[in-house]
Amino acid sequence: MTQNKALKAALIVVDLQEDFCPPNGSLAVTNGRTIASVINCLLKLPWTLRVATKDMHPEDHISFASNHPPPNNKPFESSIIIANPHNPDETQTTRLWPVHCIAGSSGSNLIPELAASLLDQIVEKGQDKRVEMYSAFCTPFLKPKIVETGLANTLREKGITHVFCVGLAADYCVKATAIDAANEGFETAVIREGTKGVEQGDEADKKLVQELKQHNVNMVSIDGPEVGKIRDLR
Repeated sequence: MTQNKALKAALIVVDLQEDFCPPNGSLAVTNGRTIASVINCLLKLPWTLRVATKDMHPEDHISFASNHPPPNNKPFESSIIIANPHNPDETQTTRLWPVHCIAGSSGSNLIPELAASLLDQIVEKGQDKRVEMYSAFCTPFLKPKIVETGLANTLREKGITHVFCVGLAADYCVKATAIDAANEGFETAVIREGTKGVEQGDEADKKLVQELKQHNVNMVSIDGPEVGKIRDLR
């Protein structure tokens, strides 16, 4: 009981936006909208902090296939190498995507099925047209860092010890956010039932679990003991 009293956990709902959900999302994740009910149940638990993230891109964002010349500009297929704007020796290879989550567009809105009234904070990301940004914490460039959202500082100010991640997509923005949370020193988990991946199926799940483990992130169940400790805080 003493351990539970010391536990302060945050739930991060990653990019549960219209453009990532069927039926009309330009970058819809299969069955992405169906996780809203699970996430709403989770949001009702006694978290110290509940955060949602939103992709919020400019029209000329570097990740959009349409902003690159053919023939290597096919959404989902083509990749590019992006260099750190302040250090060309630091690079990232990233996949190109359809135009999505343009700032101010309906596609950038959180889906109405999400109980947004339960959220404490919304973090916007991906505004810098020069770099890809899957994580809700910062871009992948570290030498030097290009963009930081301030989320890590917010979590520390709230005394957070544990971070749980849900949302879209499991194998991109959820994964990157969870890994960065762990790198920031928080005990971190992804709740399986609260997320869907671009790649789905048993093999994709096994691959994701392995990748998360390599970065000290656990994949857990909504009915497992990890989430159970949050329920016990009531």
